[in-house]
Amino acid sequence: MRLILLIIVFAFLSISCSKKKEVDKLANFTPEQLYSDGMKNMKKASYLEAIKYFERIGQEYPYSSLAAKAQLMESYAYYKRTKFEYAIAALNDYIGLYPGEKDIEYAYYLKALCYYDQIPNVRLDQLATREAKEAFTELVNRYPDSKYARDARFKLNLVLDHLSGKEMSVGRFYLKNGEIISAINRFRVVVDQYQTTSQIEEALYRMVECYHILGVEKEATKYAAVLANNYPEGKWYKYAYNLVGKKK
Repeated sequence: MRLILLIIVFAFLSISCSKKKEVDKLANFTPEQLYSDGMKNMKKASYLEAIKYFERIGQEYPYSSLAAKAQLMESYAYYKRTKFEYAIAALNDYIGLYPGEKDIEYAYYLKALCYYDQIPNVRLDQLATREAKEAFTELVNRYPDSKYARDARFKLNLVLDHLSGKEMSVGRFYLKNGEIISAINRFRVVVDQYQTTSQIEEALYRMVECYHILGVEKEATKYAAVLANNYPEGKWYKYAYNLVGKKK
């Protein structure tokens, strides 16, 4: 038993000494050396190792000319490792500390990507999708002429389509189970908030269908008229026409 304890103590001391040597080694590095070694590890896709070097610059040399670059590269390394929570925290620090840096637009873009890459299936909670929407919207509003703005707008449209798809999925569920008012509330969100998405035609039809089921034909024909004016050749208007019995 005593021998086992001695072995454990020796192993612990060895690990502690090893870590101390590593810390001492990094402490002797200049910001330039730390950044250079960090970038070498990035090129090798050794992202966790790279993070150690970039973090050290912020800890030991916060006023260095490389501090901002190191902070951004640390964020990117976390992103590449899909450590999105850490990447977002690092990016928020960068945005707060270096609002005037030339790479600030990319920081906002990378932050939005962190949320975008976490978007789940429409059956699941869409918190990440809503956060991606906010992040891309902020980027486009702050930097409309940024080189990242075009891709941000494209991805924002996909995000909006995904959010509207979630509303449609829940609305169809309620409709299938006879909860018509709840279904209407979901379809109305798409009609009111996501008019430019691919879900809008079906959402309008579902409004026709729901009000027709409730016997509120005035509302049913109103939404059928919107379909007729905007999508007269679409299949969803044809379905609506079969329900209301005449064009509006």
